[in-house]
Amino acid sequence: MGEVLLDNVTVRFGSKPDSWVVALENLTLEIPDQQFAVIVGPSGCGKSSTLDLMAGLNHATEGHTLVDGVKIEKPGADRGMVPQSYTLFPWLTVQKNVEFGLSVNGTSTAERKERARHYVEAVGLTRFADSYPSQLSGGMKQRVAIARALAVNPEVLLMDEPFGALDSQTRSVMQELLLKIWQEERKTVLFITHDIDEALFLADVVYVMSARPGRIIDTIPVEIERPREYTVLTSPEFINLKKRIMTSLHEEVGKALEMG
Repeated sequence: MGEVLLDNVTVRFGSKPDSWVVALENLTLEIPDQQFAVIVGPSGCGKSSTLDLMAGLNHATEGHTLVDGVKIEKPGADRGMVPQSYTLFPWLTVQKNVEFGLSVNGTSTAERKERARHYVEAVGLTRFADSYPSQLSGGMKQRVAIARALAVNPEVLLMDEPFGALDSQTRSVMQELLLKIWQEERKTVLFITHDIDEALFLADVVYVMSARPGRIIDTIPVEIERPREYTVLTSPEFINLKKRIMTSLHEEVGKALEMG
């Protein structure tokens, strides 16, 4: 199972009330098991703060964050994280990078190698298993990061704008690859992006956040049939959903710009 719940969460930064920065305020978000959920919102709205709560990298000032009813206190193997930066170990090969989390978890050598080989193959990098990160393109590095996160078999996959630094063609390929893997693995996914097209192409549900302090202002089911191809981007249903998100975001982006 991989059900995620943020229950009336508030996050404040700062040591004194007069200097507090409120990143999230009274945010409630429930992501069912196996849902591909995407959050969009203006810059600085608290998207990454939300992800950090789920990863156990930060704690709520008020409220609770839970996976399968258990309060998140710290990072754990039940949650895999794929950040925007590749965060690969430059001295390790592709295979060894993917094995890393399994070695930390105490997985046996034989199982570790087999699981890593499986996910290296799943992301299409078998020919590069013995290559080092410096020998890979940006898209290939991000595929390694995805394989590494999946290899530990997490219940929940947390993705913080993982394709944001890629060119548009590579980004499209990575989105299709991610959907293919998700349809096979059926993990619960929370994906952060600024890109509305990306959000709608990937998501079961798109959650729109307000300007800071962040809260959910719109919940948009994406009932476009899967598997999806890029032809859906020009379909009337896709365009209508995109207009709805743009309308929801327009005022919030203005507020974010005023805050600076």
